[in-house]
Amino acid sequence: MKKLLFLAAVLAFASCKKESQESFGRSTENKTETYSEGESAEIKTPENLGKEIFEGKGNCTSCHQPDQKVIGPSIKEIAKIYKDKKGDIVTFLKGKGEPIVDPDQFAVMKTNFPVTQAMSDEELKAIEAYIYSHLK
Repeated sequence: MKKLLFLAAVLAFASCKKESQESFGRSTENKTETYSEGESAEIKTPENLGKEIFEGKGNCTSCHQPDQKVIGPSIKEIAKIYKDKKGDIVTFLKGKGEPIVDPDQFAVMKTNFPVTQAMSDEELKAIEAYIYSHLK
């Protein structure tokens, strides 16, 4: 009964997705390119794009934090295990890979696959780059 209540709470929490708002000029990690028309556009590294997706539309931070297990494993733990086992994070996020980090929590993660399956390969690779950036 407790597990069912916990799962229901997790699903309710995961379905509440906060909208992200971009703030221009706040991050010093993003580079800016100036065009001849005088307009500028942010050029995002894969890690920065991955962080934006992870914290925004992916809503991954509701379960995964950099250094501690919340509902799912920490980002550092995910990065370490996938690196050590030569796993493919993108394939897993597409719903086509086996869980190798915390198989007991797979049912919870599986409910988020519609979100990750709707993402482009570029977005999924950016999330992967962001996760691996926690190994540095």
